[in-house]
Amino acid sequence: MKVLVTGATANVGRMVVDELLARGADDIRALTVDPARAGLPSSVEVVRGFVSRPSTVPLHGVDVLYLAPHIPTAYEVCRRAADAGVRRIVDLAGAKGDHWQEIENAVEASGVPHTHLEPGEFMANATLWADQIRAGDEVRDGYAGSANAAIAQEDIAAVAAHVIVTTGHEGQSYELTGPQSLTRREKVEAIGRALGRDLRYIELTHDEAVEQLRPVMGEYAEWYLQGAAQLTRHPQAAVPTVPELLGRPAKTYEQWARDHAGLFR
Repeated sequence: MKVLVTGATANVGRMVVDELLARGADDIRALTVDPARAGLPSSVEVVRGFVSRPSTVPLHGVDVLYLAPHIPTAYEVCRRAADAGVRRIVDLAGAKGDHWQEIENAVEASGVPHTHLEPGEFMANATLWADQIRAGDEVRDGYAGSANAAIAQEDIAAVAAHVIVTTGHEGQSYELTGPQSLTRREKVEAIGRALGRDLRYIELTHDEAVEQLRPVMGEYAEWYLQGAAQLTRHPQAAVPTVPELLGRPAKTYEQWARDHAGLFR
């Protein structure tokens, strides 16, 4: 079975390659913008390209496509996958009806059997606070009480690889979360414990938080904080999909913070 992993050197895509190898996959084609810098194992076929340029996506002979999320070209890539005879698409999208819904729409429009992966916020989004944590013991941001069950990217990749190499997932949509819903304040405190420090969350107004995030997130700063505001009123609950699929617990925020403490030092 030949598997094409798009975005193979992005945060999740590279982990998908590693997880596939760990599960014994031996025919992996990895799509990356810079093969020389990718550092992928020699057993992996590395091809230069990017989903933003559909003509560079090498779909010939592919059985399963792992589709990284890129909305502008999703329909064309999926159409090309159908034309090339790809038998299954496993896509990384997001919650039903949110910004990433177009990914799922494109996959379904292709007519190729598929599995949707629908993670919530990544634990790694906490790196938005990294500069402040390196500089002192206060994190200034909005909506301290906004709560969700953020997920480790390692768990997303493990689920993707599992779905690719096992059967029975066609037509499924898998909501993916971490094991516990935490507020933004609680996440900062967890990072502090991982660092052996007492970090404090200083709550900004909505407008102050948008202005602080705008240099990093541009036009998405307002969208991101509107989502945080909604999660203050309607916290996201954890779901058991990851342990049900993988037969092991999902990584906790405390574990993730310890594993990635170097990001904040």
